[in-house]
Amino acid sequence: MIFSDAFVAIADPNRRYLLEELRRGPKTVNELAAGLPVSRPAVSQHLKVLLDAGLVKAKAEGTRRVYTVSSAGFLRLNIWLDQFWETAPGE
Repeated sequence: MIFSDAFVAIADPNRRYLLEELRRGPKTVNELAAGLPVSRPAVSQHLKVLLDAGLVKAKAEGTRRVYTVSSAGFLRLNIWLDQFWETAPGE
């Protein structure tokens, strides 16, 4: 189920940092790695988890891959979370 994958993906502080950076605009792995105390391969692994969860997208530009936030992935999370904001019967 995509929701459990997405929640697991955002549970890691490094992945949340990557999402916050990508929210500011598209970035390459090297640009993202510059802000983290982990290796470039580790950043790539974190991005793979976010890609698999549907929270980011990657686009090839020459020899680079440019990552962006996937609005559709977050929309699915928002729709799922919104059900808990509705008032339950008897409240």
